[in-house]
Amino acid sequence: MNSMGKKAAASVLALGVIGSTSLYAQSNENIVKSIMKLRSDVESLYTKIDENKDAYKAQMKSYTLQISDNEAQINRQETALKLTEQNLAKVESELQTLRNNSQNIKPTIYKALDALELEIQRGIPFKLEERIAVLHKIKTDLKDASITQEKALALTWASYDDALRLTKEIGQFKQEITLNGEAKIAKIAKIGSVMMFFATPNDEVGYVKQKGNTYTYVLAENDVHRAQILKLFDALQKQIRTGFFTLPNALLLRGVN
Repeated sequence: MNSMGKKAAASVLALGVIGSTSLYAQSNENIVKSIMKLRSDVESLYTKIDENKDAYKAQMKSYTLQISDNEAQINRQETALKLTEQNLAKVESELQTLRNNSQNIKPTIYKALDALELEIQRGIPFKLEERIAVLHKIKTDLKDASITQEKALALTWASYDDALRLTKEIGQFKQEITLNGEAKIAKIAKIGSVMMFFATPNDEVGYVKQKGNTYTYVLAENDVHRAQILKLFDALQKQIRTGFFTLPNALLLRGVN
């Protein structure tokens, strides 16, 4: 091979080496970039995991506090209910004793009706006017001698039984409510004497809130609570009265009837 050929071959070889070196360097650079990206992704994932852990811990703490609060309220409610049942049982016992007594029992009947009316007024606002009207009618009929003492006693006894039944009854009803100062006919979901929810024809959804001895109707705070209440109404509409339901914290401490 002459000198020109040797120089050309050497040039080609050099170019090949340079090209190979360049490709190798570029490949290494891509690998380094890939490694750096993967490391960044891993660090980002670890950060998200830590954030999720903190959020989960905070959520569990909130749930634990809410459960403790609900349990305390339920215990207070059960205590109030037991005291009420004891009072009702005492009056029922007196009524039972009087059933076979021929003496004038009108004062005792009036006293029993007054006591029951007071319990109804203090209880959850469920059909208050209708239930109190029944008691007033017994009084009026007894006063006017439209019914006998024995009949009045039986009706009073039945009213007490009805009051106790309502403390355990779960169902859907309709009644007039006052929402933001306006009277409306609404569907009512009553959970015994501890919770009461409502839904109006124009899709206003909420629950009964207690402050002292006063009860008010308030709208659900957010879409989650709305969905929970609507799910309860749907279940009651389908005659489903047992199961697990998540509901807004609407426990009533003094819902007796």
